[in-house]
Amino acid sequence: MGDAIDDQKVLPALLERTKAVLFDFDGPLCSLFGGRPTKDVADAIKETAREHRGWSPLAPEVEYCSDSHDILRRLRDMYETAPARLSALPLKLAEDIVAEAEDKAVETAVPAQDIATLVELLSGLHMRMAVVSNNAEKPIRKFLDRPDIRLGSAFHGVFGRIPGDARLMKPDPHCVERAIAELSLDPAHCLLVGDKLSDFKAARSAGTCFLGYTRKPSRAADMKESGAEAVVSSHQPVIEAARRLHTARRAPLPVR
Repeated sequence: MGDAIDDQKVLPALLERTKAVLFDFDGPLCSLFGGRPTKDVADAIKETAREHRGWSPLAPEVEYCSDSHDILRRLRDMYETAPARLSALPLKLAEDIVAEAEDKAVETAVPAQDIATLVELLSGLHMRMAVVSNNAEKPIRKFLDRPDIRLGSAFHGVFGRIPGDARLMKPDPHCVERAIAELSLDPAHCLLVGDKLSDFKAARSAGTCFLGYTRKPSRAADMKESGAEAVVSSHQPVIEAARRLHTARRAPLPVR
């Protein structure tokens, strides 16, 4: 997907009013599982839940789920709506299984192309940055501090999945609102960069601007139709807009 001309025009103005950039993790910052499905993680969670008295049979929406994040939310819903009180242990074990899979995945996760350049430019514009994600916080920090990445110091906070309640994952705005509160900024001065419609919905609920980041034309169209300020298929247009803003402000460009 090529980046639309109107989006290339709107990016400088969008960055001009931005004081903080909130990055989703899997997508805008890296490819966490390299495009691989997480069905094996979901299957491990289902097997663990079945082993506990009272959790079998699983609700159909849990049984047929093959995504590691969706199953956390659906398992929580099953727990809350069960006619008899279930043990909460499978909820904790499910979170542990997903967090362990994420922790392993960040060891080989591939950084998004040009992300280091973009982060450097945004830092040079004195924009604060944070991560707002449905992933666990520890693996995110582990990725940012990897010796070949070294981006951790550029981020003012990591706001990830709350282990106690998967229902607070995006599209719920909880992690976004936590980041905004920590940064002490007006939501209107924050820009969320995300690759899913759940990111867009969280941004809108929290009152932030939204920049879509996706190579899927259908998803890009959905984002634009929903009201995203801009949608790009790579970080390059944002980098170009940031460089233009550096020039406009007569700020020195970072020297690599």
